[in-house]
Amino acid sequence: MPTPIYCIENVKPSFHLRYTWTGWPTDGVNFPPQPNSLFFERLDEAWKSDDLKRISMRWEPDQIQLGFSTIPIVSPTLFVARAKGRLQHAFRQAGTAVKFSRKVGFRAVGKNRTSDVQAYILGQVDKESFVDRRFSEMLKRFTVNDPSVSLDQPSESNSGRYWYNLHVVLVIDGRGRLRNECDYERLDRALIATARKHGYGLAVRAWMPDHLHIAVRGNIAESPGEIALSFMNNTAFAMGQSAIWRYGFYVGTFSEYDLRVLGGRG
Repeated sequence: MPTPIYCIENVKPSFHLRYTWTGWPTDGVNFPPQPNSLFFERLDEAWKSDDLKRISMRWEPDQIQLGFSTIPIVSPTLFVARAKGRLQHAFRQAGTAVKFSRKVGFRAVGKNRTSDVQAYILGQVDKESFVDRRFSEMLKRFTVNDPSVSLDQPSESNSGRYWYNLHVVLVIDGRGRLRNECDYERLDRALIATARKHGYGLAVRAWMPDHLHIAVRGNIAESPGEIALSFMNNTAFAMGQSAIWRYGFYVGTFSEYDLRVLGGRG
């Protein structure tokens, strides 16, 4: 296997990543009343070491929802483990051990909702108003909306339900421009093959002369950074192991709900 061109150590990502975790007690049991501020000060310090920053909380007898901001190296499975594990440990230390249901809810949320992200990506070619109509029509063939990928549906696992939607943007290095239809075809095939291999749901994509937009349902075992790097390295390999992309990427979270679902810290 060729050595990857892009890795987390040599790229500078920009990102806006917000996740919620929802947990429930075991049947017939309620959570204790919301603990005091000292309880959460200690918890927040522990979560900080996991690259999680708590930004919201809803505490009810039969449900706890926590919202966090995080960074691209944190996968949903790691996030869920740390959110739940740290909270359980804090309960035990406080002398109020709680048994959580094995099922949890995970949701990626962002500034925009799913419909907004999809419409934005699908409108990329028309927004540019290319002078050459034939070039514009060619680009539209590489603007794809796959109706078989329903971003409003969760990925199911033994541990719960995961709504894990990402908007990924890659930029051609040096703001170069792709012009050859054969290059678009080669790159798009590599993109599709990468999604199939890694278990991503490639919902919407738009190839532009100097950048690429993707709306994808991620594999919950992979972090946003791993997903972006997979796309970067596999498409670079398709172009002769050429560093076609800028050493960076953008990745943001979104779902059927925007950031208002997070509310306040509680």
